[in-house]
Amino acid sequence: MKKIYIILPLLGFTLLASAQDKDNHQHQNDSTDVFYKHLKLNDLIVTGVTGDTKLKHATAPVSIVTPQILHSTASTNIIDAIAKQPGVSQITTGSGISKPIIRGLGYNRVVVMSEGVRQEGQQWGDEHGVEVDGNSVNSVEILKGPASLMYGSDAMAGVVILHSEPTFAEGDMKANIGTEYQTNNGLFAYNLAFAGNKNGFVWNARYSDKMAHAYKNKYDGYVPGSQFRERAGRLMLGLNKQWGHSRLTWTAYHLTPSIIEGERDEETGDLIANYSPIKSYSKALPFQQVKHYKLVWDNSLNLSSGYLKTIIGYQQNQRQEFEESADEFELYFKMHTLTYDVRYITNEWNGWKLSTGVGGMYQNSLNKGEEYLIPDYKLFDFGIYATVSKSLGDKWTLNGGVRYDYRRLHGYGLIEDGEVRFNDFCRHFNGLTGSVGAVYNINDQWNLRLNVARGFRTPNMSELASNGVHEGSIRYELGSEQLKAEYSLQADLGIDFTSPYVSAQLALFANRIDNYIFTHRLPLVIEDGYLTYAYTQGDARLLGFEAGIDFHPIHSVHFGNTFSYVDAQLMNQPDDTKYLPFTPAPRWTSELKWELIHHSHTTVGRHQHHDVPARRLRLNNLFVSAGIECYLKQSHIYRADETETETPSYTLLNLQAGTDIQIGSKKLAEFYIIADNLLDKAYQNHLSRLKYADFNAITGRQGVFNMGRNITMKLIVPIDL
Repeated sequence: MKKIYIILPLLGFTLLASAQDKDNHQHQNDSTDVFYKHLKLNDLIVTGVTGDTKLKHATAPVSIVTPQILHSTASTNIIDAIAKQPGVSQITTGSGISKPIIRGLGYNRVVVMSEGVRQEGQQWGDEHGVEVDGNSVNSVEILKGPASLMYGSDAMAGVVILHSEPTFAEGDMKANIGTEYQTNNGLFAYNLAFAGNKNGFVWNARYSDKMAHAYKNKYDGYVPGSQFRERAGRLMLGLNKQWGHSRLTWTAYHLTPSIIEGERDEETGDLIANYSPIKSYSKALPFQQVKHYKLVWDNSLNLSSGYLKTIIGYQQNQRQEFEESADEFELYFKMHTLTYDVRYITNEWNGWKLSTGVGGMYQNSLNKGEEYLIPDYKLFDFGIYATVSKSLGDKWTLNGGVRYDYRRLHGYGLIEDGEVRFNDFCRHFNGLTGSVGAVYNINDQWNLRLNVARGFRTPNMSELASNGVHEGSIRYELGSEQLKAEYSLQADLGIDFTSPYVSAQLALFANRIDNYIFTHRLPLVIEDGYLTYAYTQGDARLLGFEAGIDFHPIHSVHFGNTFSYVDAQLMNQPDDTKYLPFTPAPRWTSELKWELIHHSHTTVGRHQHHDVPARRLRLNNLFVSAGIECYLKQSHIYRADETETETPSYTLLNLQAGTDIQIGSKKLAEFYIIADNLLDKAYQNHLSRLKYADFNAITGRQGVFNMGRNITMKLIVPIDL
């Protein structure tokens, strides 16, 4: 069956549609087999819900980031690449470490799925990023709102699903070479890939390498400790047959980021560098060494009534921190995680569709260093769920489901120098969650959505038992063994409009969280040089919306605008502790895009489209765009104990251009040039952890600023074998 891929510009981002064979239950896309059309929402497919579902029938908000967007975006990691999506933000520690925030909630409230399993790598840490190679990600699906029904505990805020490259059609073999360079931090990266399908035997091999020296901005100059090195490999082997598929995937990810301390010379106010030269690509003390290994066995069996899918994954995460010597680590976390998921999804019959499954994980985390923050622990959990959907003619789609989760956490005691550092304790949690929703297709242009979902999250080990210096937060942290599980109840209301000239969407949400866990400062000093914070909890509520509109008066011109806003408050609190800490600032984005050249007839693999002059060098799919990111002032902060400070508004100007380079109808390469922060604006994102580094007594400014002007050049060379 020939695969067809369609791109829809909508709200400043792009959604992906695919028509595909039954035995391939994932996004299918070939960047050389794409044509642009205005499209109705009922043609769009999402997979993060119950199997393959048309976006028209999805009751909860879903965004999809396509390969074209990832290719034309400048970033230092995969979360950075998607952080401009409406309702999505990131907590950053320098240029190489990012954590996703969805509608104001992050850390263990967001689940990241990679290779079909949840990514597990000590997500509780501020300086702990997502250990996934961005080059191995083909597209991204973002589920906004409680997704505990399908993904269990921790999916209270939503899910980020990182889709790998789909398997090729029978007989295809292709290689791919990509490289990029960034001017601000000297980032140089390259990746090599080779994939194919012969007689149903499929494979995909990839190697990536990335390095960057310190980044700079006009206030701080070069920022010592912001350099990093990243290397990653991926190998997938499997079978695609009429009965389904079976695939084994191995990934390895190594990241060596130096640590930005932000210390300043008292006389000059300059940042202190412990190494020379400042633009060195070599690691410098202090630094981290992160190694993440993953093995995933993915199986899908086609049945007459549906399909049965089983995914088993093993992950090993090693995280070391070197402070005084490059040969001796101080902190060393080593974690083993085994995950499993078995689900059965029926074909649609008489408008009905059913999904049921069971999944969970076993986890063992060990301390192997000389310093401690959290105890050794073991975790075991499982969940069982069922969902059902029903289509009532062409107008109504109803869906709902229920899930039960159980989790057991055992923290092991530790006596250090005759004193109890960690108590030995065991906690059990269980939760019943569910959701119900409806979509009303008013007509071919209007869709109305309503969804109500209950989320569930257990405290993590850091919240329950931390007792030590957390370098990423620059503070001493104390956990509480008595913390309760968080429960949320969220309502979503959305309306979409699509026409040949205008696409628009409005998504409103209201979220109430019981037992929300956060930190507060204690009036005592346990270790000199560090403020002391302890975990506590209270009730919270979050209100907000995402709105967007995209004008396309003619086929080649698009003018897209989005606005994201969230107001997050603790209930029954005085003004200085009223707002949840680290809530993203309101954000408006605007982009004007012009497709200067577009030829619809190209050669794609073995498929020939005619009427193209042969053997002539030409450009195809040439576009230019100009955009702004406007972040409004964030004054809704947690003021007590100077936990947060206000962040002033700022606006960034960005430019993009891209094209395919072809000879006749054959594509030779894709080339992109992206200019971020073109006016070299000095700014601090409200969610940057470096905002709270040392005070500069000379300039009166607090902390370290974000990256200045950065121009990125990307080249992607596909090789059809």
